[in-house]
Amino acid sequence: MMQITDLKTEQKIPPLLRLGFRPFFLSGALFSVLAIALWLLIYKGTIGLSPLGGGYWWHIHEMVFGFGGAIIAGFLLTAVQNWTGVRGAQGTTLLALFILWLAGRLLLIVPDLLGSTLTSLIDLLFLPAVAYVLAKPIIAMKQYRNLFFVPLLALFTIANLEMNLAIHYPETFNSVYSGYAGVMLVTFLMSVMAGRVAPMFTANGTKTAKAAPLPWLDKAANGSLAIAMFSLLLQPIVGFSATFFGILLIVASIFQTMRWVRWRPWITLHVPLLWSLHGAMKFICFGLFVLGASYLIPEVPSNHVWHLLTVGGIGGLILAMISRVSLGHTGRPLTPPKSMSIAFVLINLAALVRAFGPWAFPDKTLLFIDISGGFWVIAFVIFIAGYGPMLLKARKDGRPG
Repeated sequence: MMQITDLKTEQKIPPLLRLGFRPFFLSGALFSVLAIALWLLIYKGTIGLSPLGGGYWWHIHEMVFGFGGAIIAGFLLTAVQNWTGVRGAQGTTLLALFILWLAGRLLLIVPDLLGSTLTSLIDLLFLPAVAYVLAKPIIAMKQYRNLFFVPLLALFTIANLEMNLAIHYPETFNSVYSGYAGVMLVTFLMSVMAGRVAPMFTANGTKTAKAAPLPWLDKAANGSLAIAMFSLLLQPIVGFSATFFGILLIVASIFQTMRWVRWRPWITLHVPLLWSLHGAMKFICFGLFVLGASYLIPEVPSNHVWHLLTVGGIGGLILAMISRVSLGHTGRPLTPPKSMSIAFVLINLAALVRAFGPWAFPDKTLLFIDISGGFWVIAFVIFIAGYGPMLLKARKDGRPG
């Protein structure tokens, strides 16, 4: 009877608003295409757009807190239903969250509409609102293990606040460090989630035994990332040591690599939804090492190397995960459109071109940024074209969600 009631209630709700992954995966992918395209035009001086904080600030902020925030919201608002057995945010509640997210994205592009202070406040409201909606069923059902994600969203909000404050108080807050704190938070979250799902996905997808967990290795891999994140988040108070940060990232890379090798990535090469996930983890492992070296060796350009982590690691893992989650939660077999293999390859190429092209040939930096941005855009357009119709329609198996 409960399922029949759910189905009757759900039929009155547009499919796009039936579960968190639907609006936020689709709008996040669409926004990333728009944001990269606009950034390329701003960077080249083709358009005279003046977003909040300037073009460079806006690019970092929107890829971390705009795009990243949408995807994280989609994941968590969908996963909480599995954790608690309680219907996830849908209908009016989900629409309100989406409108709040969208308002932040639009106002940051035209900050003169409401002024910089009110624009920042609206932008800052989204993550706490998601945390509140997420926490209610977790607390009600006493699933305290998953309450961990609520303070993580609070830390994400603090990083966002610091980045916004850097516009008004640049002598105290460093927008780049605050943005990078956001990157490390997303990397930490991805590491935690990968630790939970990658061994299971790999075992199920390859019909092999699941890798036995090593709790100490998970704690070391995730804990070293957490320390790196706090070293950036607390920078206004304790300062920033490039040497400490560089060594810490190399240590984090070693632990991540040990864990990744234990998951046997080589057995996944015939399964696109798996090799794409493991490929992204490879970029996190490799990216952390090269990035750490960049803070110890002046000749290694940190600003370019960060893109191994952001484009290849975070971007690649997001693309792999939203491709899988969208299939499962729309009642479809875990077989992505064949074009997604092209998208997975392109996101890897985008990271390599963006990080190593300008490093090797500084005079061609603009060209490599264009190529990398183009690869990102094509990869996510492929996702939008293949998955947009799924996200806009009811589940294929007739179940709620």
